[in-house]
Amino acid sequence: MEALLALANWSTLLVCMVIKLPQVVAVLAARSARGVSPESLLLELSGFLVFLRYQSYYSYPLETYLEYPILIAQDVILLLFVLHYSCNMKQTLPYIVRFVGGWYFLTLQKWIIDLAMNLCTLISAASKFAQLRCLWQTRDSGQVSALTWSMSAYTCASKQHALGFV
Repeated sequence: MEALLALANWSTLLVCMVIKLPQVVAVLAARSARGVSPESLLLELSGFLVFLRYQSYYSYPLETYLEYPILIAQDVILLLFVLHYSCNMKQTLPYIVRFVGGWYFLTLQKWIIDLAMNLCTLISAASKFAQLRCLWQTRDSGQVSALTWSMSAYTCASKQHALGFV
């Protein structure tokens, strides 16, 4: 059981280290962000930041959330390319201000961080629905990477499976 849990944790971490790279490569190769939803990325980034802040606020062991700083960095890079190719770079500074402000706001009161964490599943689902809506509206998968989505499904499944052993 212990070995399986360790394998799930380490394989998830390794996949998370490269999870957004196929998406970034697809956007760069096409020099277009068609089909990639900035709203989806912003929601996903929000959920990751809440989760990271919650875990660090309550002093959870680093290995339980080590992948989140890696995911956040990759999401920020992908978001910057999406904004660049969507000719929307002027939105960068307001997003930075909101995320930095949100980072500090989350821990003003204990109930705020607890509520935000309880909403993380909803935020994650909203992120996926925003991406699907974008695909439906554009009628083009554009630069959406099936490999990135497959790796994401693996990490979700491995974490859920690992949590079943805890």
